[in-house]
Amino acid sequence: MIRLATVADATQIAEIYRPAVETSATSFETFAPDAAEMARRIVTTTQRFPWLVAAQAAAVRGYAYASAHRDRAAYQWSVEVSAYVRPDTQRQGTGRALYTSLFAILALQGFRNAYAGIALPNHASVAFHMAMGFTRVGIYTSVGYKRGAWHDVAWLERVLRAHDVEPADPQPLADIIATGEFAVAVRAGDDRPANKS
Repeated sequence: MIRLATVADATQIAEIYRPAVETSATSFETFAPDAAEMARRIVTTTQRFPWLVAAQAAAVRGYAYASAHRDRAAYQWSVEVSAYVRPDTQRQGTGRALYTSLFAILALQGFRNAYAGIALPNHASVAFHMAMGFTRVGIYTSVGYKRGAWHDVAWLERVLRAHDVEPADPQPLADIIATGEFAVAVRAGDDRPANKS
C-alpha cells in the first residue's frame, strides 16, 4: 500500500536510508540521520511536497519524496526526487510503485519537471530512472568527495506535465490532500500491474 509518510515511520525510514550514508557514496551525507531527524524532515517536507512510503502491514518496504530543485522563484515548477527501498524488497516493483504515485501527486500539484541526481557509479539507479521515463541531462564531474574518492553525479530529468504558458503556481500538498484527485494519485502506484523491475 502506498500512503503518505508520518513521523511514526521515521525509525524504519532511517534504517532504510542508513546504508546509503554509512557504507556507500549513494548519499553525500556523511552521518546517517536518526529517527528524530527523519521525523523532522518528514514534517518539513510534507508542508509542501509529498513523502510516500510503501508499506506492507506495519513494515515500510521503501519510501520516495520530492524537494525543491532550487530556491529562486523561476524554479518553483521543478522538483528533485529520491527513492530508497529495503534491500530485501528490491526488484519487486516497490520503487516503481512509489515513483508512479509520487509523479501523479506532483503533476496534480502543478509541478512540471522532476530531476534526480545519482552518484556514480550506480548502474542500477541510472537504469531504474531511465525505465521510469527520465532522460540524461549531464554529469557533474568529481563534484563530491566521500569514502576516499571523488565522485561524479549524473543528472536526469523527467517531464511531469505540459509546459504551458502562464502556469499557475504549484499547490502546497496541504491544499490538495483532502481531494478525491489526491486519493486517486496516491493509489496510482498501487494500481500498477505487478512486475519485477
